[in-house]
Amino acid sequence: KMEEFLNLTQLKTSLKEAILLDYYTAGFWWAKEMNFSLIQLSGFMDLLNFALENLSDKHMTLGDNLKELGRAMSGTGETDSEERDDLNLFSIEQAKAIIDYLVISLFKHYKTYEYLFHSRREEHVISNE
Repeated sequence: KMEEFLNLTQLKTSLKEAILLDYYTAGFWWAKEMNFSLIQLSGFMDLLNFALENLSDKHMTLGDNLKELGRAMSGTGETDSEERDDLNLFSIEQAKAIIDYLVISLFKHYKTYEYLFHSRREEHVISNE
């Protein structure tokens, strides 16, 4: 279902698409394990997307992305989704857990994600076998 939602069409041959599917799927299941409500789950997925788009589309440095994430979570910044009061969306403990999750899942591996999105590399053809 996540593959369909993200419109990943070359999952079997694209390392980039496979990594994106893993990133969003792992985030989704983490949020489910945190027992987030449907609205909180949506807000969390927006934050995952926001941080990843800052890196991939806006070429933000790690420091700038962390600042933007802080603004988005404090309600002073906006994600690309509908504007809402993120201060009331998550408790302080949940917000801390989200930050910890983003540090572990994205920010600790920032250079790797930068390489994935911004380096030129040859495409190798791999057979289905």
